[in-house]
Amino acid sequence: MLHLRIIAPSGSTDAVLDLIDQTVGTTHVAVFKGVAREPEGDVVMCDIAREAGDELLHGLRELGIDRDGSIAVEHIDLSLSERADHAEEEAPGEGADAVIWEQLAEATHEESTLTITYLMFLTLATMIAACGVVLDNAILIVGAMAVGPEFGPLAGICTGLVQRRRRLALRSLIALLVGFGVAIAATTVFSLLMDGIGQFHEGMLDDPRPNTSFIWQPDPFSFVVALLAGVAGVLSLTSAKSGTLVGVAISVTTVPAAANAAVALSYGDVAQMWGSTEQLLLNLLGIILAGVVTLLGWKLLWRTQEGRMIRPPGTPRRRK
Repeated sequence: MLHLRIIAPSGSTDAVLDLIDQTVGTTHVAVFKGVAREPEGDVVMCDIAREAGDELLHGLRELGIDRDGSIAVEHIDLSLSERADHAEEEAPGEGADAVIWEQLAEATHEESTLTITYLMFLTLATMIAACGVVLDNAILIVGAMAVGPEFGPLAGICTGLVQRRRRLALRSLIALLVGFGVAIAATTVFSLLMDGIGQFHEGMLDDPRPNTSFIWQPDPFSFVVALLAGVAGVLSLTSAKSGTLVGVAISVTTVPAAANAAVALSYGDVAQMWGSTEQLLLNLLGIILAGVVTLLGWKLLWRTQEGRMIRPPGTPRRRK
């Protein structure tokens, strides 16, 4: 279930209540007349089944509530109410499968913004991966994958393309390209410094590395894994199961490939640098392609349910 807190101008409150009443899966409606001060208006609160939430949010935006008032959405972890159970039964589909597009756009907006924190995490992850590829240490590689924040911009690109939000897609693309550019440049300097103090040497890059050689030797499986990871990552975001993102992060070799490219660049090893770059691009392309197709699939699926989200006038709420 979702909890909505709406601040509506006094003249719009009746329209908001009508919309809530017409939307299936709603319950626990409360109205507080004239209590809002900034902006001025009435406060309306209700609970709604997650699978019907996107329809109600879309209707509220059409009424201009996001412009003239406020809409806040919270997840309800526990609701002990028979009315809530009835509301979930009334709404078509399953809550775990529902996509709240506004929430997805907001989440990817935050995760795909080019910030100092984002650059630091990506750079540190790439440096950790650089140590892993030089030492042929799979544990360091996995750790670097988990630290890397690059899935946020990738999800932002997918969401922006599907929702036709050019600013979101462009901002995410800039964050992705600038982030990897800065990380590779910083890791190249880091590799030279480590070489200067005797911790790295060119022979370590040329020695057999059975645990990490796949990073700069892309094959068809690299693209297949990226596709599967892209689907899993988008499903994790849309279903609010963010814990799955850790598994997604450690299943693709974006950060390790960037790290190997940086180390190879520091020693002038063109073959490994281009191989790593190809691996990086294959992973990024596969994730974006799979993410876009997955979101389009969800969009088409839930479009078939749109007519069932609105209760015909005069139809009573379903009860056991």
